Amino acid sequence: MSLHDHIAARIAAQGPMRIDEYMTTCLLHPTWGYYTTRDPLGAAGDFITAPEISQMFGELIGLSLAQSWLNNGAPTRFTLAELGPGRGTLMADALRACRGVAGFVEAAEVTLVDASPTLRDIQAQTLSDYAVSWINDTEVLPDQPLYLIANEFFDALPIRQFLRDGSGWRERQIGIENNALVFGLGPMQPQPALSARLEDSQQGDLIEVCAAASPFLDAINRRISTRGGMALIIDYGDWHLTGDTFQAIRSHEKVDPLEGPGQADLTAHVDFEALVQAAPDCEHTALVPQGVFLERLGITRRAQALAAKMTGATLENHVAAHRRLTHPSEMGNLFKVMALHQRSSAAPAGFTP
Repeated sequence: MSLHDHIAARIAAQGPMRIDEYMTTCLLHPTWGYYTTRDPLGAAGDFITAPEISQMFGELIGLSLAQSWLNNGAPTRFTLAELGPGRGTLMADALRACRGVAGFVEAAEVTLVDASPTLRDIQAQTLSDYAVSWINDTEVLPDQPLYLIANEFFDALPIRQFLRDGSGWRERQIGIENNALVFGLGPMQPQPALSARLEDSQQGDLIEVCAAASPFLDAINRRISTRGGMALIIDYGDWHLTGDTFQAIRSHEKVDPLEGPGQADLTAHVDFEALVQAAPDCEHTALVPQGVFLERLGITRRAQALAAKMTGATLENHVAAHRRLTHPSEMGNLFKVMALHQRSSAAPAGFTP
């Protein structure tokens, strides 16, 4: 039996499946789930994230957090957390860079939020020099200042899709036809949570909703607004989105998201406006392109310092990595960065010219 067979049998017994249910099943099924059965990162995997491209990314993220920690009085005990930390590379690079910030590493309680047993094992190896704890969700974060990283985390949370039909909405669902998974539409129904979108959408517009993000943001909102700290969110997406962004990536290429369930990474673009609305007690920064953010943090100076010790193919790869992270035609504009912070504190480094 395969995950396709499992999903097809479920649809045959229970009717069409919502997209969020499909994504959760494909990504987290205990036997056939994408994240529960493999390490998807790197050249041999399906995609590569910024921390795996260059150590500079994690170093600068770490120093941005450390600067914010200093600006907020350098609390002697705080949670340093990452949502969906992959192989642990970003956290390892951040901690290494922050060893030069007196007291930061010693005060940090490193906490990783990850549900994948496979990736947790890799993270433990990557971060073997540090005391690390793992949790499944942010609700159980300690009640203390929180400095948090979410790099390409919210894009993997399950979404629902709704098509505007008059003054109501039809939900996009997944059915089965000739043993193939196919998209379809449910009946027209009012959706109170989308009442505001009736004002800025037209007949036939498609709206995506990610309710799964709210519990994470709620916990982050409460810790930061009451205890201090900040959350750095880096992802592809934009502000106030409309349209179909549901996609699948396999072997670094886009594929049909309904083909080979459990064999590809499923994501959707992040609506940063919705994240802000889910954290009403925090201040948020402007949404900044990743390339601009990294340049403000000094990535070019860091790249030049590292390049001084390189030659040949190593130097060429280093130059290419800097370009990939920052150039507008690569990750520089596609990915955006936003921070949530306490209203009484200043915006973190990287968000002002």
